[in-house]
Order: sequence, then structure tokens, then C-alpha cells
Amino acid sequence: MDWTWAEFGLDGIDAVRIIISCIAFYLGIVLLVRAFGQRTLASLSSFDLAAIIALGAIIGRAILGDTPTLFAGLLGLATLLVLQALTGKARHFHRIAGIVNSPAVVLMAGGELLTDNLARAHVDPAEVYSKLRMAGIRQRAEVACVILEPTGQISVTRRGTPIDDELLRGVIGAERIPRED
Repeated sequence: MDWTWAEFGLDGIDAVRIIISCIAFYLGIVLLVRAFGQRTLASLSSFDLAAIIALGAIIGRAILGDTPTLFAGLLGLATLLVLQALTGKARHFHRIAGIVNSPAVVLMAGGELLTDNLARAHVDPAEVYSKLRMAGIRQRAEVACVILEPTGQISVTRRGTPIDDELLRGVIGAERIPRED
């Protein structure tokens, strides 16, 4: 039996198409996550997980073409991993970090929900209340602040000890957090 690379379904033109498709989809995902906010992928409900799996299947099909092959799949995977590594390295540059990383945003300052920041971050007040309950908060008066972190997670800080200004550097809405105990 005589095996050739063509039998595995990957020639030079297909390889270039796969690499360009991977780059385009990667950039598109980065831009969409920035547009829809960091909460998009932070905590997934079962519905969100199903949607992500379906999106992955659609993107995979679009990248690999009509009949995916072993080498096309490996090339697509390698391209995505290289893009992820390059993005990680590029985050050290302030200009690129501003594109890729979302800033932290204050969602609640003291007992006040900041509706403008909730809308900006695409966070529902119910999510904030859920995080408050999970943090053991029983009254709004116990809250110093609730912050949507760059990772998409929501952090809760209690009143009682002043917050170091260094911890709030670069946080959108930090000036609205009460500084008294």
C-alpha cells in the first residue's frame, strides 16, 4: 500500500486557508468578548455551555472545511495554541493589554447598585445579589464594594477595614466606593 500526504487531505493551499481562518476566528472571538463583556465566558450555565459547544462546532467546521482531516485538525489546533501563546506574550505591552484585557468595574459601591456600570458590564442585578449571598452578606450595609474583575468573576469586599487605594488602581468606578468604615 502506497501512502501519500494527499490521502490525508491537506495540501499547501488548504494549510494556508486553515491558518488564515484560525486567525480570523480568534480575532473575531477576542473582539466579540470585548464587545459583550468579560462576563460572557466567566461562569457558564448549562444553557451557556451548550451554546459554547455549538459555537465551537460551527467554528471548527468553518476553519477545517467540508471534510476535516487529521492534519487539518492538528494544524488548526496548533494555530490556535500559537495565537493563544502570542496573545499571552503580547499582554505585556500596554497597548495590546488594553485591547485583550477588560478592566475591572465597580458594580456596587457601599449599598448602592451602580446601574450604569451594570449595563456597561452586561451584568444583571440578580447576579450581584447571588454573589452577595454566596459571600455571606445579609444586608447591603455590610458591603464596601462589588467588583467585576478582569477575569469575569465577581468579587465582594465587606465594610470594616479601609481599602488600600493600590487595590483599586485602574478599576472603573473606584471613586464611587465609600472610603469610611
